[in-house]
Amino acid sequence: MAIRLGPNQYGKAEVRVVAVDRSSPRHTLADLNVSTTLRGDFGAAHIEGDNAHVLTTDTQKNTVFAFARDGVGEPEEFGLRLARHFAGSHPWITGARVAVESYGWERIAVGGQPHDHSFRRSGGEVRTAVVTVDGGREHVLAGLAGLVVLKTTGSEFWGFPRDRYTTLAETRDRILATAVTARWRYTGTGIDPGFGECFAGVRGTLLETFADTRSLALQQTLYAMGRAVLERFAEVAEVRLSLPNRHHFLQDLSAYGLDNPGVVYHADDRPYGLIEATVVRDDAPPAEIAWLGTPGFC
Repeated sequence: MAIRLGPNQYGKAEVRVVAVDRSSPRHTLADLNVSTTLRGDFGAAHIEGDNAHVLTTDTQKNTVFAFARDGVGEPEEFGLRLARHFAGSHPWITGARVAVESYGWERIAVGGQPHDHSFRRSGGEVRTAVVTVDGGREHVLAGLAGLVVLKTTGSEFWGFPRDRYTTLAETRDRILATAVTARWRYTGTGIDPGFGECFAGVRGTLLETFADTRSLALQQTLYAMGRAVLERFAEVAEVRLSLPNRHHFLQDLSAYGLDNPGVVYHADDRPYGLIEATVVRDDAPPAEIAWLGTPGFC
């Protein structure tokens, strides 16, 4: 029996960076969580403890801070700068993956006007970017997580099979709620996505489609959301979505002598249905390396 080292990688996880742009009296703020990963010829480190090819994770952390000194820009742009640097820094490093979480801050209103240098954290939604540079190819995933949405009508669920363990009643009208996690891969065919503008457009499309789709199942809503993004944005090759069903059950008030005509619900946070799918262009070449190390999707 032969034993060998399989695929491996290493890096610095969750480097917290806050960068302030003070170039004008109206300051801007970038709040990031950056994780770097390197791939390449690291066999000697694993097998022999030879660190000659190990670019330390401390060096990777310091590089993140140093690059932030020159400005962050869009998360995808910052990730590309770092990944290109790491992938080209030493001949034994063949690839780099940089994952960026970007936390939103909103200006505090004073006298009805946004303040120049005071902010408040804007909810739980996180903008994400994952950049992979490998073998001369560059792959960019943009995305978001924790986008909580709810519609009070326009959702049905019926026609499902029943067996001895089925207790769920069919419904022609229900509350539909979920916390959207979405990632989309840019085609990388020379189309400049304009990362900030494209992110805003995709996010808006996801929200509009969720709101306007008459849903017969959360699966149907998911597919409609992904399809709408691909129809509107030629620079996007595929969309992967993960939608947990945040169940809202009509509360029985009969014990109190009250009816409940769709007014009061019990929100159940677990267990929950988890709906996941990929929506792709049939002419888009696959790029699984772009998704390597990005969990949570089928």
